[in-house]
Amino acid sequence: MVDGFKLHAGFFDRAAQETLVGAVRLCLRDAPLYTPAMPRSGKEFSVRMSNAGPLGWVSDREGGYRYQPHHPATGRPWPPIPDLLLQAWEALSGYRAPPEACLINWYGPGARMGLHRDSDEQARDAPVLSVSLGDTAVFRIGGAEKGAKTGSLRLNSGDVAILDGAARESRHGVDRILPGTSTLLDTPGRINLTLRRVTIP
Repeated sequence: MVDGFKLHAGFFDRAAQETLVGAVRLCLRDAPLYTPAMPRSGKEFSVRMSNAGPLGWVSDREGGYRYQPHHPATGRPWPPIPDLLLQAWEALSGYRAPPEACLINWYGPGARMGLHRDSDEQARDAPVLSVSLGDTAVFRIGGAEKGAKTGSLRLNSGDVAILDGAARESRHGVDRILPGTSTLLDTPGRINLTLRRVTIP
């Protein structure tokens, strides 16, 4: 596994997971899920997205990958990051400033995420903290360069994964979701909550 990758298996117990799901649903009332598109090609992602925090990550054909303070469809500011996530960042990140963006990804049973690097942030010294809720994901991670060797592992509901150090520059993605591996959500699928610091403090 890549140096700097840390997995805190079962960091959130069932009660905390249920609390987080409720908090995410409140976020989505103000900032509903939308389907982003790839720059240039306009091909739609298989994952639906939203955000919480002062900034949100978005992607579309015209503007490309970027952070902005408002929802691309509603024009409203993103809702605040839930307290439990801020507490997890404080406990696990070791970073000197709070996160500014919480990307909310909804993976239906057939959704995936191709290998990519998180490289749109100015604060590249800050770790990326990822929380899994719902069905298990097959997560893939490798080196920073295209073609680098990769490995995979399963991320289960309640797990927190951290990309720090060399892993902060790693290429990573989700190969597939394993439906029926969790009873947390009402329907098959996975919620991924990714905390990032965007600007240099």
